[in-house]
Amino acid sequence: MSLDSSSIKKIRSQFPILAQEVNGSPLTYLDNAATTHNPQSVIDASTRYYSELNSNIHRGAHHLSREATAAHEAARDTIAKQLNAPHSHEVIFTSGTTDSINLVATTLTLSGKIKAGDRVLISTMEHHSNIVPWQMLCEQTGATLDVLPITNAGEWDLTDLDKLLTERTKIVAVNHVSNALGTINPIETIISKAKEYGAFTLIDGAQSTAHMEIDVQSLGCDFYAFSGHKCYAPTGIGVLWGNEDILNELPPYKGGGEMIKQVTFEKTTYNELPFKYEAGTPNIEGAIALAAAFDWINDIGLENIAAHEHHLLEIATAEIKNIEGIKLYGTAEKKAAVLAFNIDGVHHYDLGTLMDQMGVAVRTGHHCCQPLMARFGIQGTVRASFAIYNTEEDVENLIKAIKKASMMLS
Repeated sequence: MSLDSSSIKKIRSQFPILAQEVNGSPLTYLDNAATTHNPQSVIDASTRYYSELNSNIHRGAHHLSREATAAHEAARDTIAKQLNAPHSHEVIFTSGTTDSINLVATTLTLSGKIKAGDRVLISTMEHHSNIVPWQMLCEQTGATLDVLPITNAGEWDLTDLDKLLTERTKIVAVNHVSNALGTINPIETIISKAKEYGAFTLIDGAQSTAHMEIDVQSLGCDFYAFSGHKCYAPTGIGVLWGNEDILNELPPYKGGGEMIKQVTFEKTTYNELPFKYEAGTPNIEGAIALAAAFDWINDIGLENIAAHEHHLLEIATAEIKNIEGIKLYGTAEKKAAVLAFNIDGVHHYDLGTLMDQMGVAVRTGHHCCQPLMARFGIQGTVRASFAIYNTEEDVENLIKAIKKASMMLS
């Protein structure tokens, strides 16, 4: 598919929510780093589940249960293929990236693999979901949290990486792409280095999975986590991919049905992967819809998606630099389609609120990255983030809204 303007319009037409007006203006939705919308094919997959398959899975002998089970496990196969995972049973369904990271942090704590005096390495640009679980682990185990610094451009400063990584480093947990800055991080470098010290590696892929090819075997990481609602799928569904040998070593995350083999009052034995980590009734519809979202993504092509989003980023960056008083945050050489900015003398929330009055949806605040904001000496930013359904007209609307709102607030 050649993504000319007519192709993009055709793609955009598959998203019913984008046809509406907000405050009398056509919706310009630029909050995709927070949540992407669902194409009609994904909506249809959700509807089809509840209309034709709705039943609990794995434990039923009847027709609907068998059909729902088959669809759910086919979704697992689809996602394993998407990640180039060696085995489908390494794909664990969770409620999202936050749940996935907490699963790893909690099971590492329970396993005793991290002890007092050990170290955990994250970076300055992490989302709170990849900070707080590790702080909790450190509090419970006596380990120490180390933080990789960043440059003024919003890139990892790897100068002292060899000092931060030691024999006591047990896990390195970093994001693939910064949600607040759009920086595409050189995760291959840090994964390779961590391996030299025998540390586990977890990659927060919340901002990368819908924008680039992910190959967990090529990356060599131990865990990769992402959320469906940033991949054109519903909220409440996510994935943790983990190396099967490590997942087999770690204890269960939650107790309940499905994650067991046999229960007596004296002792419980646990199920095999992936069910060991999927206690209770899963989000069946969410998993099926997530697989449908990847089918839709692959029909367009991740390479085409990345090229279009980069095109929009280049146009928007060139235009926004001409606005008086603008300050851009995150000027890395390799970036996803995220623009974070402030205007001198204007509060980011006020700017975002006025832009909403013009039908332009952006995110304001600290973006769950308060330590990162503190690194730049600010409270927050306005963030515009692009997806495949955004157009050059959306960029024009963004620039117009910034200029008009800035004039009104100056």
